[in-house]
Amino acid sequence: MRVRHLTSLALACTMAVAVLGAQPPGSPHETVTATVDGAKVSIEYGRPYMRGRKIMGGLVPYGRVWRTGADAATTLTTDAALNIGGATVPAGKVTLYTLPGAQGWKLVINKQVGQWGTEYNEAQDLARVDLAVKTLTAPVDQFTIKIEGGLLKLSWELTELTVPIKKG
Repeated sequence: MRVRHLTSLALACTMAVAVLGAQPPGSPHETVTATVDGAKVSIEYGRPYMRGRKIMGGLVPYGRVWRTGADAATTLTTDAALNIGGATVPAGKVTLYTLPGAQGWKLVINKQVGQWGTEYNEAQDLARVDLAVKTLTAPVDQFTIKIEGGLLKLSWELTELTVPIKKG
């Protein structure tokens, strides 16, 4: 009887959330799409919020590979080979990580796909390329990835990271 009671309670809670309106997930997910020199590119990633936290050098520690978003690993899919910061990325899927540093950042392009974001395997790295770092004048509250003007852009807190991207 206790199990039936808990099941009924869980069902009631689920229905209440549905009626009252569910809260959005803590880190919603997004897919960014773009055409780069005729190549179709998409990036799927989790978009965490600052929520009053220190991000760069805090939540995202320097000197450790970061999943570049939240939850599952960030995945880039392309229908043609790309050149990202001088590295050749073949058509298909790769995972994007970053290696933050107080003096510079690297974009880590990794061949392993489909894993949880913290399941990083350095032996699967395809390339590591330098990211240009810019300090922003206004904070970006929610982690954002864009592809525009021939650049892959990652922005969060007061940091914008960019790397050239073109068909390769």
